[in-house]
Amino acid sequence: MDYLWTPWRYRYVAGASKDTGGCIFCEAQARNDDAAALIVHRARLNYIILNRFPYTTGHSMIVPYAHQAELRDCSAETLAEMMQLAQKLQAALEAAYQPQGFNLGMNLGRCAGAGVKNHLHLHVLPRWNGDTSFMSTIAETRLEPEDLATTYEKLRRELGR
Repeated sequence: MDYLWTPWRYRYVAGASKDTGGCIFCEAQARNDDAAALIVHRARLNYIILNRFPYTTGHSMIVPYAHQAELRDCSAETLAEMMQLAQKLQAALEAAYQPQGFNLGMNLGRCAGAGVKNHLHLHVLPRWNGDTSFMSTIAETRLEPEDLATTYEKLRRELGR
């Protein structure tokens, strides 16, 4: 049997059942250190943050500053800016990684797959042909070719242009 060392995954699994009482998105946006929080870009009503436990390299999320669980509770201005940021993020990911496609989506509610059910956010995932390998299918393991600090620097650079 082969073993892969994935210490980041343990932090995720160990914390998954703990309810800290706080919101990871509200806590991230309140920090004075965007690099530590993995916030790559701040706009007026939303910000872009890297997923700390990505499905693919560049897996990012666009998050409103307002703590709201439902799309219907967001202002039209917040949603418009979210889509504008999705365009900007897509262009930055294309420049940095040359993906062959993208997945964009929201999981609203626990039964829909929301890991953070009370603060909506839009996932943006770059995709490549063949990026779903046998590792994900059989071993429930993902291989990330780049660490988050490198991804952070690349996207900060591209989003700053």
